[in-house]
Amino acid sequence: MDPDFWLERWKQSDIGFHQLNVQPALALHWAGLNVAQGAAVFVPLCGKSLDLVWLAGLGHRVIGAELSELAVDAFFSEHGLTPDVKIVDGFVVKSAEAFELWCGDFFALTAKHVPAIAAAYDRAALVAMPPALQPRYAAKLAELLKPDAPVLLIGLDYNTDEMQGPPFSTPQSQVHALFADTFAVSLIAAHDGLAKSQHLAKRGVTRLEEASYRLRRRA
Repeated sequence: MDPDFWLERWKQSDIGFHQLNVQPALALHWAGLNVAQGAAVFVPLCGKSLDLVWLAGLGHRVIGAELSELAVDAFFSEHGLTPDVKIVDGFVVKSAEAFELWCGDFFALTAKHVPAIAAAYDRAALVAMPPALQPRYAAKLAELLKPDAPVLLIGLDYNTDEMQGPPFSTPQSQVHALFADTFAVSLIAAHDGLAKSQHLAKRGVTRLEEASYRLRRRA
């Protein structure tokens, strides 16, 4: 996906993907990953998600990656925070309290930049990637995580004859194909997600499976 597409979406406040509540699957399934309190959690393509605040409320340090500086600024502003700012290898890094958000190209991020992450949470990153880019995303996530690091991943599956992404369809078979070489992949739950995704129903989607996965980085 052209980065300008997402930058323009934030500029125009065309952010139907932004949820006004914490993702229910996060609240239901995060404890099952057994991530230690105080450990750093990585959230790729984080936007201004309230999920970041929920994770911080558990005592985690939250490290996010986001292309749009407007989104990062909105996050800190909406939570009454004034971040410290530094430039690292072309990234604008803004930090306050438990939050450290890296603004720039996700694919340019390296383990050197975020060496301390113990786990990851992906609600909106994989599904934002067109299919041709998803293998590169899976490889980058594996590169950033240490062996045994867990990931909570949310995927969507719908009839691609009815709608073209984003969000892109990521059926269970595709998730396994993308991650099985570098992660142990377990399906936690799958359910009908259309009722709470009216913006997708309006685009013509008549069936939507939302699936939650536990990934664990292989040694």
